[in-house]
Amino acid sequence: MELEATLREAGAKVVGSCLTLESALRLAQSGDINAALLDIRLGRETIAPVARCLARRGIPFAFYTAQTEADPSLAEWPEAVILQKPASPKAIVAALAGLLRPR
Repeated sequence: MELEATLREAGAKVVGSCLTLESALRLAQSGDINAALLDIRLGRETIAPVARCLARRGIPFAFYTAQTEADPSLAEWPEAVILQKPASPKAIVAALAGLLRPR
């Protein structure tokens, strides 16, 4: 909830906060998303299927996780932004703003 409040205060529209892989995948497949912030793990499951779906749709994402950069799940996205939990609100907003900048 704190993360959502931080993003809303920065002017973002939060379209979903998912607690399961299934709900995250549904949102990634059909949601009106400009960028996403993903935790590498949802319980015991990896968020990789969601990240792959977002990548196929051309939607930029960053990882916000307590997992280390050595986590094998991250190897598929070597260029991805990784925010280590806990990150400051300023760092979170800056990371998402960076994803939204034209390349």
